[in-house]
Amino acid sequence: MFRTALAIAALVAAPAFAQSTPSPEGAEVYFIGLEDGATISNPVTLHFGLRGMGVAPVGVDLPNTGHHHLLINRDPFSEADEGFGVPADDNHLHFGAGQTEVTLELPAGTHTLQLVLGDVNHVPHDPPVVGDVITVTVE
Repeated sequence: MFRTALAIAALVAAPAFAQSTPSPEGAEVYFIGLEDGATISNPVTLHFGLRGMGVAPVGVDLPNTGHHHLLINRDPFSEADEGFGVPADDNHLHFGAGQTEVTLELPAGTHTLQLVLGDVNHVPHDPPVVGDVITVTVE
C-alpha cells in the first residue's frame, strides 16, 4: 500500500519538477491584434500567435512544439518560474487541447496578460518562450 501511494505521488509531482524541453532560437509567442494599453470590452476574445514553433496538445511530445498558457493579473514570468510546471488556477489558464484563442469575461478595470508556451508537461521550454506582459483596460 505504501509503495503504491509513493508511486502515485511521484507521478503527480513529476510534471512540477520535470526537465525543460528545448526551444529553437528565435521562437516567439504573442497576442494577435491586441496592443499594450488597449481598451477592450466583454466578451474578450484573445488570439495567440506563435512563431518558430508549432502548437501540439498535451500528450503529444514532438520537437519544437508546445501549448499556450495565459497568465492573468500575476507577476511577470521570471527565471524563478523556469523548470516548474505552470499552475492551473484563475490566474494561469491552460490551453492543453492546442487552442490558439479564447473568449472570456474579465471584470471591468485594468488587467495584465502574458502568454507562456509550455511543453508536454506544462513546463516552460528552455529557453522559455514567453510573451511581453501587456496591460489592457476592460470597460
